[in-house]
Amino acid sequence: MEIRHLKTFLTIVEIGSYTGTASKLGYTQSTITSHIQALEHEIGGEIFTYANRNLQLTTLGRDLIPLAEDLLSTHEQIKNMRCTNEVKGVLKVAAPESLTISRLGPIIRDFSLKHPNVKIILTNGPCGQNHIDLISGRVDVALMVYPEIKPEKCIHYSLIEEKIVLVSSLDGPDHFDAYKNIGTNTNHFFITNEEGCSYRTMFEKYLIKHEMDIFQTMELWSIEAIKQIVMSGLGFSVLPYITVKDEVESGKLKILNHSENLDPIYSYMLIKKKKWLPPAVEAFVEVVLNRFNDTEKMSI
Repeated sequence: MEIRHLKTFLTIVEIGSYTGTASKLGYTQSTITSHIQALEHEIGGEIFTYANRNLQLTTLGRDLIPLAEDLLSTHEQIKNMRCTNEVKGVLKVAAPESLTISRLGPIIRDFSLKHPNVKIILTNGPCGQNHIDLISGRVDVALMVYPEIKPEKCIHYSLIEEKIVLVSSLDGPDHFDAYKNIGTNTNHFFITNEEGCSYRTMFEKYLIKHEMDIFQTMELWSIEAIKQIVMSGLGFSVLPYITVKDEVESGKLKILNHSENLDPIYSYMLIKKKKWLPPAVEAFVEVVLNRFNDTEKMSI
């Protein structure tokens, strides 16, 4: 088994065809085929099959994906061992949108100024997916906004408790009880982001537990879109305060008073447990911890 065979395999998974993979990697299609045949011979079964002329992964192929990603990640770390004192290379970071728009800007600026030879690739996704991507080796660092966690196979840092607020338009009710009394008898929505979002999940579980799951839900694609729709007076939302701080202070949104006992939510940084961490990961962890330590000092 060769590293290039695994790279070919994962590229086919990404692109979905032998032809596109050959073009991207600069191989002939026959070479791509020989790479996959060598892999299949090594593991003793088919990893791709065709159904109605569409290339599909077999069960064996799906099982191979996280293992191949982990091996390629390890291979990159081994290559970088020659320059352990030099911080360079590629750093892949996954974060939810809420942290990306509210806290990551200064962190990436500080890191890039200090370590200009590191290329940062930032992806946004729900916290659960970010955790999966970290364990599989697709990313090096995962940032999350979540209730209290103790994840296996990860080193995790609790960064800060995120204040979760209910917000509405300026001409909306002042107290959440007004929305509870209105219920579904009006066009007022619970405006929120995608399923899998930790604070959405926390709030919906709270509503169900207290038999208040009476709101129509409007699911939008971004926090900015949510804020704009809430400003229009169409309903309320539940968001980390840091994401609406500017709008609240400028009088575009207002915080709803409420008597609900919501579970606390925290920002975390996760890295995969390994015997050796790339210098870029160690450097990023240091910048993040320093930035959040400064944030906590300012809030005291």
